[in-house]
Amino acid sequence: MAGSAVALALLLAGVATVASARDDTADGKQPGAVPAAVRVPGPDSADAGFARDMAVHHQQAVEMSFIVRDRTQDEEVRRFAYDIANTQANQRGMLLGWLDLWELPKVAAGREPMAWMTTHGGHGTHGDHGTDDMDDMDDMEGMDGMGNAGGSDGAFTAHDGALMPGMATRTELDRLRKASGKQAEILFLQLMTDHHKGGVAMARGCAGLCTVKAEKRLAQGMLEAQRSELDAMAKMLAARGAKPRS
Repeated sequence: MAGSAVALALLLAGVATVASARDDTADGKQPGAVPAAVRVPGPDSADAGFARDMAVHHQQAVEMSFIVRDRTQDEEVRRFAYDIANTQANQRGMLLGWLDLWELPKVAAGREPMAWMTTHGGHGTHGDHGTDDMDDMDDMEGMDGMGNAGGSDGAFTAHDGALMPGMATRTELDRLRKASGKQAEILFLQLMTDHHKGGVAMARGCAGLCTVKAEKRLAQGMLEAQRSELDAMAKMLAARGAKPRS
């Protein structure tokens, strides 16, 4: 049933992708309007970089969600994990659909993950967001102790399969696969909290730097939803006598 739901979500995401693209490129908003020249982002753009990186980031969230589903019988955690898997599989389908629509590669050979955030103006801290922007930057920059190694120049360096800030390492995923019950629940919630912090910073970056309206809207939606889920996970951890990792 879970597999069927994800497949349906990906199908609907494809429909939404085309509809969004048409909305953003049509002259006026009249039915049957002839599309204007499609504004296709370049391969090195923030739009393309975010789509590629967030698709990879989301894939791991889906993987972790299905791992914990089989490692606990707690209905609250299983339901929460399923919601994340369904939502992020849907969003991943949209991101990959945009890359197809733009005829851009899904893998950028020779480009470091997250390069779009620094190349196009830093962490996307634009607009009147105040301390939220600083919090997002702190979330991303304070993850060196979470299995993610920082380079000597302060840039993020991939480590043990963790390609971007917040991503779990291969070692951490193996621990999750071997855990069970309450131990698995706590580890999943801690790993997903780290994952969401990285995702929030990336979404903030796209909201400030991306140029395609539909993608900016998606990024803003991710930002708001994942912040809400971070609050929910903190409460679920507290109920289990634990807290997010420092």
